[in-house]
Amino acid sequence: MEATPDNVISELRRIQSELDKAPEALFLAETKLAELECVLDKTEALSMLNAEGPTVSDRQAMSKHQSADAKFDRDIAKAEVNRVKTKIKSLESASMSTAVIAKQVELVWRHS
Repeated sequence: MEATPDNVISELRRIQSELDKAPEALFLAETKLAELECVLDKTEALSMLNAEGPTVSDRQAMSKHQSADAKFDRDIAKAEVNRVKTKIKSLESASMSTAVIAKQVELVWRHS
């Protein structure tokens, strides 16, 4: 990116536009995670109640096996929440860097 005032302003606006979407994206990801954690809890409980085996360990193993898909879905949702949080941090960092560039461009243009 060439550091002209118009380019810097455009980049700051683009970053701010993305940051404006962040709260909703994080809310949706966290909501999905909460729903999938609830599904996992129900699946684990039901599979434990329905599991058959001579020992508690056998029933726990069977329950774990039966709830593996729900656990996988929950883990993917956790990864999505972490991805959104990482993107937010990245945008905040880019915003700060671009603001520094904006200040430098302003100083160069004032002194030229």
